[in-house]
Amino acid sequence: MAGEPMQIGEVAARTDLSLRTIRQYEDSGLVVPSASSPGGFPLYTDADVDRLMVIRRMKPLGFTIDETRDLLAAMDRLAADRPDTDAELTPEERSALVARVRRYERAASGRVAELRAQLARAEEFAGSLRARMGENTETPAYA
Repeated sequence: MAGEPMQIGEVAARTDLSLRTIRQYEDSGLVVPSASSPGGFPLYTDADVDRLMVIRRMKPLGFTIDETRDLLAAMDRLAADRPDTDAELTPEERSALVARVRRYERAASGRVAELRAQLARAEEFAGSLRARMGENTETPAYA
């Protein structure tokens, strides 16, 4: 559903990103507000919010700004593909772009698996501490 253009504060609330972070993404060219108010303030569309969410999801997985920019460019080009127009991708271009997006998907899946393994180790550690404290209510000598 396409809604009314939003001011940065609403976008921040919807994406759980700070105003400063959104502006940094603007400055780096990762997102460009699609409209502006009569007073010249930037306005964002649902598509801009979707783009910010892609960026937000990539960051904790350790993707760099350049990697994020590369993925967004591939996604933008695929989305702009219009059969039977000058914007139509050749089969080779489409194949290369799809392969690029799939590489990012595989990399994201791998990083998620690594994070799950780290989380499991952290939960195991916390559980061992809880168990240790349950066995001995005195303060440990190494605390």
